[in-house]
Amino acid sequence: MSGELSTRASTSSSSSSPPGDARGPEHGGTPRGEVSSKRRLVLRRRQRWRRLGGGAAASWAAADPRARWVREWNRAYLLACAAGLMVDPLFLYAVSLSGPLMCVFLDGWLAAAVTALRCMVDAMHAWNIVTQLRVSRAGRERACAAGADEEQPEAEAAAPAPAADADAAASNKLRDHGRYRKWLVLDFFVILPVMQVVVWVAAPAMIRAGSTTAVMTVMLVAFMLEYLPKIYHSVVFLRRMQNQSGHIFGTIWWGIALNLMAYFVAAHAVGACWYLLGVQRATKCLKEQCLLAGPPACASSTAAVACVNPLYYGAAVASVGGDRLAWGGNATARNVCLSSGDNYQYGAYKWTVMLVSNPSRLEKMLLPIFWGLMTLRSCST
Repeated sequence: MSGELSTRASTSSSSSSPPGDARGPEHGGTPRGEVSSKRRLVLRRRQRWRRLGGGAAASWAAADPRARWVREWNRAYLLACAAGLMVDPLFLYAVSLSGPLMCVFLDGWLAAAVTALRCMVDAMHAWNIVTQLRVSRAGRERACAAGADEEQPEAEAAAPAPAADADAAASNKLRDHGRYRKWLVLDFFVILPVMQVVVWVAAPAMIRAGSTTAVMTVMLVAFMLEYLPKIYHSVVFLRRMQNQSGHIFGTIWWGIALNLMAYFVAAHAVGACWYLLGVQRATKCLKEQCLLAGPPACASSTAAVACVNPLYYGAAVASVGGDRLAWGGNATARNVCLSSGDNYQYGAYKWTVMLVSNPSRLEKMLLPIFWGLMTLRSCST
């Protein structure tokens, strides 16, 4: 009996005593005022961090796909995709032939300008990836909320869901997840700097090595590997916009403008490829004429047709060797390959003879675009 009383007394005394942090100084604990001040300090620090990270948190917050700014961004991004499809073919115009020296080089200023434009387009692609991540996050949150709302009546009714409905929901979820992963991989693929690496690294190295005709093939293959997925990406994004809102711009005039833009982009890409193949044909002609001339007019076809400076920025060349001057003065090679397209088997690239050594960048671009428009028109009819 006495043991029970002692146990109850100890229990009551321990329950009545305050905790260690809440006891006063006389009990060996922390004062209450000091505890409250520490809590206020912690809360202030949290609020400060929230204010500092407010911009980043807002940029990564979920976005409603039905919001007006999302629709406006999708329209602007579609126009950016069209602009990107117009920028990439400009890389092919960087390859040119020097008229005085009859050698292959890359236009450094044109390559730099096109690279800057490409960086702007890639920035739009990167921001679109962030926007799509926010939209997909909002979709997942909305799906989870809908699932929770559906589970509530089912729990109240105590009726198990059919297996077929569960399987269908799971399959739809997996299909949407796989589709979203495919879109995300495609979004990352279109911003890969394939043409930048080829123009600034691979092509100058190949010209220095004397592979003057192979450099056009490498550039054309790299262009196709990057350009065709971009076309597919633009078409997929266009269909996604149509499925989400039922329309793109809402007026028939925008539809006509998009069709004309697609026609112009196709002509621009076809014309750029036609120009590059024409430069390759002219380079092959110069190599053949160099082999026919032989030394001392042409010491080596590999070295003579490749310029000393593969990336040329328009500055005067300090010194040119005598063998290059002798090759540049070869009138026979100039008349056969560069003066007229009738003296060599240029075929469909006959009109490129007036462009391959033309210093005017505008003329180099306008005539291939016109040729592309005429070619597409003849194919459509």
